[in-house]
Amino acid sequence: MSKFNVNRVKAGDLELKDKVVAINRVVKTTKGGRAFSFSALVVVGNENGVVGHGLGKAKEVQEAITKGIEDAKKNLIKVPVMKGTIPHDQWAKEGAAKVLIKPAAHGTGVIAGGSMRAVLESAGVTDVLAKSLGSANPHNVVKATFKALALLREPIQVAKTRTLGLKKVFNG
Repeated sequence: MSKFNVNRVKAGDLELKDKVVAINRVVKTTKGGRAFSFSALVVVGNENGVVGHGLGKAKEVQEAITKGIEDAKKNLIKVPVMKGTIPHDQWAKEGAAKVLIKPAAHGTGVIAGGSMRAVLESAGVTDVLAKSLGSANPHNVVKATFKALALLREPIQVAKTRTLGLKKVFNG
């Protein structure tokens, strides 16, 4: 994550909604029997451009979810959402999971699979086309989606970097 600048956000007094992406039951066999524990992958967001993800592990499901929410609040990023969609196409990879997200016209909705849908909806993106390629592992798909969202740049930022006018960025 050090190759690109991430717009980190403090949880502070944000109104965050949480979504559980995946719950995994882990069984460890000991001489006294089986010991169960749970891990929960959670995504939080204010549905207005701020989103975070976290992993919680505990002996109880509810405790794992709570720990995941706390971890997610520590990993919040700001996503540039313009008119309900993203500013440009973006591709990212995490492990064997690859994701492609594209802006879509108003009224399209969120066309994305499982874990990606949770992240994009929590970020407040209402119209987007997304494709998950490679691995379907929810942990890596969520991380790849976050990487893609963190790589997004606003048109104003692109115009300043290239020393161009805003109209030139949009019209070429």
